[in-house]
Amino acid sequence: MSDKLLNIDDTNFETEIASGGLAMLDFYATWCGPCKTLEPVVSQLADEYADKGIKIGKVDIEQAEGLAVKYGIQGVPTLLFFKDGEVVNQMTGAHPKPTLEQALDAISS
Repeated sequence: MSDKLLNIDDTNFETEIASGGLAMLDFYATWCGPCKTLEPVVSQLADEYADKGIKIGKVDIEQAEGLAVKYGIQGVPTLLFFKDGEVVNQMTGAHPKPTLEQALDAISS
């Protein structure tokens, strides 16, 4: 796993994500097959987009129930894209890397 990939939970969400900037969060569960498929892609994106100022993190819905409830997460994996602390895009399911790159590029333009 990338050292640039953030582990986000109820305790550090405000300082890491809600405080502003650009971010993508992968809401996942340890028992979720598609989540495991998506994990290496998310890790690669964390490395590739760190220099572009985009934070990428993972949120275990069973460890951060408050965030899962706050954002109405009903299925995993769910990806939320943030700009200045606000959700600007959402995707559910395991998407290919080029689709995620397009979404990340869109929030940074």
